[in-house]
Amino acid sequence: MLVIRINLVLTSDQNLESSIYLCFMQFSSSLLENAVNEFAKLPGVGKKTALRLVLHLLKQDTKDVGQFSEIIARMRSEIKFCQRCHNVADGDICSICSNSMRKQEVICVVENIRDVIAIESTQQFNGTYHVLGGVISPLDGIGPDQLTIESLIHRIEKEKTEELIFALNPNIQGDTTIYYIQKKLQPTNIRITTIARGIAFGGELEYADEMTLARSLQNRLPVESYVSNK
Repeated sequence: MLVIRINLVLTSDQNLESSIYLCFMQFSSSLLENAVNEFAKLPGVGKKTALRLVLHLLKQDTKDVGQFSEIIARMRSEIKFCQRCHNVADGDICSICSNSMRKQEVICVVENIRDVIAIESTQQFNGTYHVLGGVISPLDGIGPDQLTIESLIHRIEKEKTEELIFALNPNIQGDTTIYYIQKKLQPTNIRITTIARGIAFGGELEYADEMTLARSLQNRLPVESYVSNK
């Protein structure tokens, strides 16, 4: 049985705060309860959502549910990581690295696989990637040795890389990681760039932080370039 406390705050002529305790989810089946608990372990999935998903599966054909579970199991046991860029792959080399139509001499450095998917969704980048597996964060106990930085350095030295693009989150950890890798690559002649940082399209200046505003001013563009890119 799960007990949830809900705080309600109503504002009218007077403020009213009340606490309501709801008792629910008394399962008649331990199998159902176990399935709900497993789904609830997924990020962003609460108990109510987990229950809805499980009940949906109960309504499906046994064959379809079996195929669903088989696909998940195969994904976990058979998926590999690209030996070149550390992206997910079906084989030793991912489909991006093995694509001869992409610019193999350009590498976009990202923090995780979700960032690869996000950039690919724009359909504006035709180079390759390198997944670091995180960023340098001493407070979290993450150092350079726990990332794929050495693999990146070796890759650049081995291949004819012309440009390295950093697409890391604009925070202290991301900037620290960029600085560290840049220092490691000083002996090379590779061009090192980073994605532009500034005011998001549709955003309002009054809600932007000082750092974002400062970088927007520093990285300002000619109006002709801005208009032509729209």
